[in-house]
Amino acid sequence: MNPAFSVIFLTTLIGVGQGLFIALYAAHLLALLGLVTPADSHQFQTLGSLLSLAFLGLGLFASFFHLGHPERAWRAATMWRTSWLSREVIVLPFFMLAVCAYGAAHFLGGTKSATLLGGIALILCVTLFICTGMIYGCIKFLQEWATPLTIVNYTLFGCASGFTLATAFSLPTAPALAPVFGITAIVLTLMSLLTRLASLARNARLKPRSTLQTATGIRHPHIVQKAQGSMGGSFNTRHYFHGKSRLFFRSVKWIFLVLVFPLPLLLLGNGLLHASLLLLASAFVVQYAGLIAERWFFFAQANHPQNLYYQQIS
Repeated sequence: MNPAFSVIFLTTLIGVGQGLFIALYAAHLLALLGLVTPADSHQFQTLGSLLSLAFLGLGLFASFFHLGHPERAWRAATMWRTSWLSREVIVLPFFMLAVCAYGAAHFLGGTKSATLLGGIALILCVTLFICTGMIYGCIKFLQEWATPLTIVNYTLFGCASGFTLATAFSLPTAPALAPVFGITAIVLTLMSLLTRLASLARNARLKPRSTLQTATGIRHPHIVQKAQGSMGGSFNTRHYFHGKSRLFFRSVKWIFLVLVFPLPLLLLGNGLLHASLLLLASAFVVQYAGLIAERWFFFAQANHPQNLYYQQIS
């Protein structure tokens, strides 16, 4: 597949916003249980909610660049009975509204209302992770995506990046929470490493279900395509294959494996040890840059069956 950067930014940005909200609500619950005592809980939660909304809003804004007719975007929600994309389109604004209400409750000092609104937002947050992952996980003919690991990885990457951001955000605003967020971010990053390696190993063992023989009905064991069937490119050749060299493709894989996992872990560990905002902020920036590369690789790795016909160019 040929990755659209609008979708890459959509999925990574809203993932950060979702993960950050989960961190905020976890801190809220821990404060209710008396396990942590941030300096100013309501101010921290209000500012954190605004930051989460900023990432969610940026992701929503990025999605409009993927539309041929943005003025018709509302139509994307009309197929909610059968389309995971429609469900995502519906859940995302409701989740943003719930996060806004949660932050407003803290701003007004309403702890009980914030607990209730945060619980609703958490349900919507989990639902949004499922919808986003299932948009790709439900496509059975793209074998690289058709696995539960797609949903698991989307969820873990969003949570890991959100908690990494929460660690940097909490150091100057609620220092007592920084170690809690930082250790959780490290655990989530390690978990996402294991599941992503599992998906890479799975995809490396995949065998195409379709061949030139099954596509054409010709049973001869040796079929060679000499031309793609047209003089120039088409929608298919532009959108269903990334067009990059194998060296570039493999390089992106190693880039995201380094940027998403070991470097953020190293920066998080040292940042917590030395209470360094610069190191903690760098951990998030590096990890998010790696997530962009990871998401590009995720889309590009999917081998669309139509490339059997256009293999001469792909």
